[in-house]
Amino acid sequence: MLAEKKERIIMGIDPGTAIMGYGIVLEKGTKIELISLGIVRMDHLDDHFLKLQRIFEKTIALIDEYKPDVLAIEAPFYGKNIQVMLKLGRAQGIAMAAALSRNISVTEYAPRKIKQSITGKGTASKEQVAAMLQRLLNFKETPEFLDATDGLAVAVCHSFQRISTSNTGKSYSGWDAFVKDNKKRIK
Repeated sequence: MLAEKKERIIMGIDPGTAIMGYGIVLEKGTKIELISLGIVRMDHLDDHFLKLQRIFEKTIALIDEYKPDVLAIEAPFYGKNIQVMLKLGRAQGIAMAAALSRNISVTEYAPRKIKQSITGKGTASKEQVAAMLQRLLNFKETPEFLDATDGLAVAVCHSFQRISTSNTGKSYSGWDAFVKDNKKRIK
């Protein structure tokens, strides 16, 4: 059996087309330390493709600055508005592409799974998730937007999965693995 790395940096992203939240944690064994959290604003941009470009560039900049070992990302939830779902899926895909372009593995988690792992309740509110993260990681300042703590929650969720035996997230170690697992989606 291969010895697991003692430390790893996990970057979590809550994709969005108006605001993207992110959180970065350092995992040392079973302990987690907050490195950074924040948001990337795109609500001032009118063009959807400019928003996607900003997501890609900011994700690459975060990767280059913090050198994460893995990207954990929130999967789009099912909604009634197909146009919103399409835009969110594109935002998620762009962030995933940025990580994969730097050979960083990607794991995605359903919103319910993230909330469940942080609070013990899959229907928890954003405020409940943020409050639990503040207790877990000992930070006092309240982020301007809950999108930042949503991104942080994805990173913490991923860390918790290492301990758990029921990892239901999808992981890809690079483009080849993604393509192999998604042949029907690629033309």
